[in-house]
Formats: sequence, C-alpha cells, structure tokens
Amino acid sequence: MLINAVPQWQGAIGPRARGLVEGCLALSELAGHVLGLPVHHVRQDTAASGVVAGIANRTMLTGPNRQAHLTALEAPEGPVLTIGGDCGVELLPVSVARFRYGSGLGVAWFDAHADLNTAGSSPSGAFHGMVLRSLLGEGDKEFSAEPAVERGQAALFGTRHLDPEEQRAITDGLAVRTEDVTGSLRAAGVDQVYLHLDLDVLDPEEFGGVNCPEPGGRSIGELVAAVDELSGMDVVGAGITECVGTEIGVLEPIVAAVGRVLTRS
Repeated sequence: MLINAVPQWQGAIGPRARGLVEGCLALSELAGHVLGLPVHHVRQDTAASGVVAGIANRTMLTGPNRQAHLTALEAPEGPVLTIGGDCGVELLPVSVARFRYGSGLGVAWFDAHADLNTAGSSPSGAFHGMVLRSLLGEGDKEFSAEPAVERGQAALFGTRHLDPEEQRAITDGLAVRTEDVTGSLRAAGVDQVYLHLDLDVLDPEEFGGVNCPEPGGRSIGELVAAVDELSGMDVVGAGITECVGTEIGVLEPIVAAVGRVLTRS
C-alpha cells in the first residue's frame, strides 16, 4: 500500500481553506505512523488563481499540480491511500481506479456533503463540491471522468447537507443515500470499491478540525464501524480529506480502520 499526501487546498474556498495544507501534512504523518508506512509527498503549488467558467482556482487545479498527482499514481499496482487536502484530490485516484478496474468500480462516499454540484449550480464555485458529479461523468468537461463511475454506483453515507441540484441528482438515481453502504453497492453490481472519507462526516463535537463542519454527524465509533463494514468487499483505494486541524490524535482509530479494509483486499 502507498500513502500519497496531496496538500491541495484550491478546490475549497473560505476562511479555513488554506489550513488544509497543514492539516494534510499532520494527517499524513499520523497515517504513516499508524500504518507503519512511508508517506510520499506530492508537491503542490499553494498559490491561488481566479474563477474561470464557474470554478475557483481552476488554473491551479488543472495545471502542474494535477500532473504531479497523476505521476504519483502511475506506478502503484496495489491500493493507494490519498491524504488531502480538499475533496478535489479524489478526482485522479478514483478516475485511475475506474480505468484499472472497469465498470464494476463503485464509490463509498462518506461525507457530510454530496459533492454533486456542477459549476452552474454551485453556490460557491468551489470544486470540492463538484468532484463526485465529475467522477460520475457530468459537469465541466475538463474535470469529468472518462470513463466515468457508473450511474447509481456511488453510495453516500453520513450526508446531511444538500443543495437543490444535489438533491435532484439523488432523486434521479445518479447516487444513493444509504445507511447500508455495502448492501447498496452490491445491489448496484459493484465488484471493487473506492472509499472516500471526508472528515466532516464526523459530528463537530467529536472532531472540529475540518474545513466545513456540519452539525448532526457521526461519532468516531460509528464511523469506524461503518468503515469496517466494507471489509467484505474488495476495497482498492481510499482517501481521507478536509482536515485543517493539527491536534488529530483522536483520528487514529479511523486511520487504522481505513488501513484494515485496504489491506484485506
């Protein structure tokens, strides 16, 4: 298993966004310690750029930063754990997994937000709120995955803040909100799973060091149990994102659970 630390913040905006760089470094250090593995740091330019075609920092998200991350994903044949950074870091590892494993790849999306907006519907222009829609092959063509994750093969867990367009996408069957992630993915014909874990799936009272906290989230114990429930599936990659805190010792059980499901594959 390889750990890639990708300290991208430009897919997010807001007062905490730049803290994603420091949070990524702290979280990747914790992951290396817990899993007993070296961490590969993917160099990212931390500059900002303007809004283009409805997406903030578009130039930074599509330029050398993207190429550096893609290069880091070319060699590994085993599972890769990506530590972000904002949720936009998931675009490349999920796309690469979809290419490698074919149409049987599904996504377990553990996140307070559905990330199903498009540039036209996003209230903020932040790409981290569009990344799952892009992975499903929709939205801005410069970001949309090809081949895409198949319709209905993305299972949302812990999602509790939806914009209108995201709710429409779910109603139309693009993705599924569920408490039974494994059951939903199996029913959709999924053979391999990529696990996305945005730490804002947690309740802020459990862990507040996230970029976009939302009340009413899961406890650390509940999240660990949900990750462990994926152990019966072939989990081929994972990402942990949106950490802005550096006091992160309470996250150790979550990192360990992600490591368990990746090494069981």
